[in-house]
Amino acid sequence: MPSNSREQLLNLLATNSFRLGDFTLSSGLKSDYYIDCRTTTLHAQGAELTGQVFLELFQQRGWNPGAIGGLTLGADPIVVAVSVISSQQRTPIHGFLVRKAEKSHGMGNRIEGFQKTGASVVIVDDVCTTGQSTIQAIEAARAFGFNVIGAACLVERLEANGRPAVEQAAAPAKFISVFTSDDVKAAHLKHREIG
Repeated sequence: MPSNSREQLLNLLATNSFRLGDFTLSSGLKSDYYIDCRTTTLHAQGAELTGQVFLELFQQRGWNPGAIGGLTLGADPIVVAVSVISSQQRTPIHGFLVRKAEKSHGMGNRIEGFQKTGASVVIVDDVCTTGQSTIQAIEAARAFGFNVIGAACLVERLEANGRPAVEQAAAPAKFISVFTSDDVKAAHLKHREIG
């Protein structure tokens, strides 16, 4: 992995995903900035960098999951990116997606994709504000029978109750973030000064 993948990913988030303004978040909270990580995680280079950075993070933590997954839609591009990059590196990590509710037709699954009871998994998300998406995914993964060994988000918004709620839900597994909203905002403002 190139040593500057993390920095390149932060720069893409700062230029592609960060906006200043007046926003209402999915949590209902008001904010003077918005981070839409999908404009980065669905960007060709951004997807590759996302996969590389998450894999490096897992390796640093000593996490060796059989699969990663998270609540659809924010986690979807991260899951695919990590799965593809891990396969290219000959250390495959499979992917699964967690539906917001069980399907009302077909197999009625809430977990789609990788489904091996007892497998060690990491839960991922794009942005963590209140942590509810991550918590729902952790609960669904455990209810399915996965062993959740960690939880990770691309950008943590640093809201007062977000991290504690996710840490409590994930315990004894650890919750980590690649970047904070402060990191992305600082990089965004730096680009505006230069640009």
